[in-house]
Amino acid sequence: MFHDGRSRKLPFDREEALAHLRGCDPKLGALMDRVGEFTLKLDALPSPFESLLESILYQQLHGKAAATIHRRVREYYGGDPSPQALIDTPDEVLRAAGVSGNKTRAMKDLAAKTLDGTVPSHAAIRKMADADIVERLTEVRGIGPWTVEMLLIFRMGRPDVLPVTDYGVRKGFALTFMRVPKSRPLAAEDLPKPDVVFKRGLRWAPFRSVASWYLWRACDLARNSEPAGRA
Repeated sequence: MFHDGRSRKLPFDREEALAHLRGCDPKLGALMDRVGEFTLKLDALPSPFESLLESILYQQLHGKAAATIHRRVREYYGGDPSPQALIDTPDEVLRAAGVSGNKTRAMKDLAAKTLDGTVPSHAAIRKMADADIVERLTEVRGIGPWTVEMLLIFRMGRPDVLPVTDYGVRKGFALTFMRVPKSRPLAAEDLPKPDVVFKRGLRWAPFRSVASWYLWRACDLARNSEPAGRA
C-alpha cells in the first residue's frame, strides 16, 4: 500500500532499538542475525488526508490496478484533490476513473471529516499520541486500525507500533517463536492469536515497530528457502 518515495531519517535511534530488542528477546535477536541490517526507509509524508485517500484507493486491489486508478484520479484534479474539490466531484466522474461506489463514499467521508477537523492536519498529527491517531482516523468510513498502523510505521516512523492482526506479523511470529510444520505451508490454524503476539510484544516496547519489521522479513526468509516448484 505505501511505497518508498523520498527517504526520510527515522525519528528514533536505530542502534538503540536494535540493542534493546537483542537484549530483551534472544529468539528475536537470532532472527535479526539471520535477516541482517535494519533497512526500513520512511515514505514521503503527505497530509493525513492524502495518505488516507491513497489507502482507500488501494484497498482490496492488486497494486498495479490500484496505481492505475490512483493515477487517473490525480490526473483529473491535476494532483491530489482538496477535500472540498473531492466533495464537489460528481460520483460519476470517480466511477469513470474506476473508483467503486463504496470507495467513493469512503473518500467523500474522509474529505468531510478533514474539513470538520476529525482528521487532523499535517502539523497537528505529528504532536498526537499513537492511540489518539488511531482513534481519530478510524472514524473515517473504510479506515480500520491496520491502515492507521501502517501509516504510523511507514510514513510517520513511530517506533512502538505492533500490528497484531497483520497476517505477515502473525506468520513471522509463528516462524520465529512457535513450532511449525516443516512438511507443508503454514495454515491459518498455525498462526498465533493476536493476544499471543501482543503479550510477547510487551517486552519489545518501546521499539515494537522494529520488531514488526523483522517479523515481516521472517516471512521473506521462509519464502526464499522454499524448494523450487513449491507453492
